[in-house]
Amino acid sequence: MIIKKFQGKTESEAVGAAKAELGAAVVIMNVKKTKKKGFFSFLSSPIVEVTAALEEEREVKPEPPKMPVFRDVIMEPKEKAEPDNNSIEEKLESIHTLIEQQIAKESVPEKKKAEEEPEKPSEMAMFLRLVYGTLVENEVDEKYANEIMDEIEKVNKPGVTIDFALSNIYQKMILKFGQGKMIEPAESGPKVVFFVGPTGVGKTTTIAKIASSFCINEKKKIVLLTADTYRIAATEQLKTYANIMDVPFRVIYSVEDVEKAIEDYKDYDYILIDTAGHSHNNKEQKENMEQFIHLLEGKVEVEVYLVVSATTKYKDLLNIVDSYKESVDYRLIFTKIDETTTLGNLYNLRLYTGRELSYVTCGQNVPDDIGHFNPQATVKQLLSGR
Repeated sequence: MIIKKFQGKTESEAVGAAKAELGAAVVIMNVKKTKKKGFFSFLSSPIVEVTAALEEEREVKPEPPKMPVFRDVIMEPKEKAEPDNNSIEEKLESIHTLIEQQIAKESVPEKKKAEEEPEKPSEMAMFLRLVYGTLVENEVDEKYANEIMDEIEKVNKPGVTIDFALSNIYQKMILKFGQGKMIEPAESGPKVVFFVGPTGVGKTTTIAKIASSFCINEKKKIVLLTADTYRIAATEQLKTYANIMDVPFRVIYSVEDVEKAIEDYKDYDYILIDTAGHSHNNKEQKENMEQFIHLLEGKVEVEVYLVVSATTKYKDLLNIVDSYKESVDYRLIFTKIDETTTLGNLYNLRLYTGRELSYVTCGQNVPDDIGHFNPQATVKQLLSGR
């Protein structure tokens, strides 16, 4: 496994450098902004650093190398320390330790004659069984856990080491997740962003966190609108955030109100629109929301983000996403990451819907408790069982 870091003024430039040296098959393991080193580094603009990996032919070793324990968290807000991604080994030592313990445990001979002992499973078989059990325990749907096992069986040839198989699983899961896609500026005019989803998932607070980041950190001009005329508390909450950030706020009741707001704020960067949280079975409210969205298609750049909770049961999540799949194109935002110990639903919904993941939130604090979806950290947690 070749792992190197590349830098550039933009992510595209850094990724291009990686592909130029390592080839098109390179896997991007991590992307972060950093500063050039040196006495005058504080005067320079941030640069983008990517960690890239390329799988290469490896000699079969009698034993897999031991690896240092990694400890990581799912959230990586901008101001918090980023994980060390220097090597696959450092990221995945936790599960490797479990494998060694499991192998040692199952290798203790029972007090029987050698000829009476049943044939023991190979180390690779025990490894695959442990990985499968860990994924299912993390609530990865059995269908997708079996797909991972089927893919690893394709490279399970004589002489393949456990650490090679583990890194292969790690890479494949990252590729299936893909990199998170965040809200970016429109090519011209304002970017209009709708936030939709069921009640009680923290949609309004999530909008406030994103708005604060744009307004305070990026110095963008934003507008907050709400179409939630059912819950006075939600409207007042968003209005309070708008006052704190000193940005325009407006309640919209009809499609005409939306059109007028777009015209009034055409010189702004982002128009963020909160919609009424409702049950996916409420057809009337859902159709009203869709009318607002489709009205603007072709007039301005529109994005839709479906906000769901990581604590919601998988079966209920399927019903929610199914109710939107025919009507709008959307990306996924997961809230309440801090309220669950299993993240399998993130992987399940990514594969089930094919929709890109965006932001994840981990608390009520505005604007701190939000971060970009990190596939590397998520896969590490799914494989380590933490």
